[in-house]
Amino acid sequence: MQIALVRHGQTDWNFRGVMQGRTDIPLNATGREQARAAADLLDRDDWDVVVSSTLGRARETAAILGEQLGLPVVGEYDDLVEQDFGAAEGTPVDQIDERWPGRAFPGKEPDDEVGPRGVRGLERIAGDHPGARVLAVAHGTLIRHVLGELSGHQARTYPKLDNLSVSHLHRADAAWRVLTVGGTHFDEVLPWLLPLVTVDEDEASREVGALRSA
Repeated sequence: MQIALVRHGQTDWNFRGVMQGRTDIPLNATGREQARAAADLLDRDDWDVVVSSTLGRARETAAILGEQLGLPVVGEYDDLVEQDFGAAEGTPVDQIDERWPGRAFPGKEPDDEVGPRGVRGLERIAGDHPGARVLAVAHGTLIRHVLGELSGHQARTYPKLDNLSVSHLHRADAAWRVLTVGGTHFDEVLPWLLPLVTVDEDEASREVGALRSA
């Protein structure tokens, strides 16, 4: 089975650099055009169905992809929704670290719960559509946590994912494997990733920054 995790199109909050999370902000005109352009780069023969998270920006992106590719949109999954950022939602991203050092937002969904939740969503999709090739529209932070959970690496060390970027997964013998990350082969991303161990997140961020500036 193959699943491609697709980040939704742009919203006004994305454009303005505002923390979005589960706040249900719709696509803007650019986001809709991004979805149409992404469909032109996908081969309809490579995919069977489209699914999405339950948030409107993901559902609309899925609808556009389905229409452009002639594929059925067959389901919405709560487990694919974005991480809940609690009190930080609606805050400009460049103010986040000053207001909440360590990003301990009141009401935030714990980081270590996001990846397992997303993987449960993958398993539900696999159960609902066994053997299918699925385009699954979700959210940037959720996707990074899922990739980290599957590969055994810290989500924060995965690169930021652009709107309509595609990350490919393969499932065989009940095991998932990450093939690409936002269109880049996993082996090219691997040197920047840190393992899922008890490493202080601030220390992890410093290590990644040092690697990328080397």
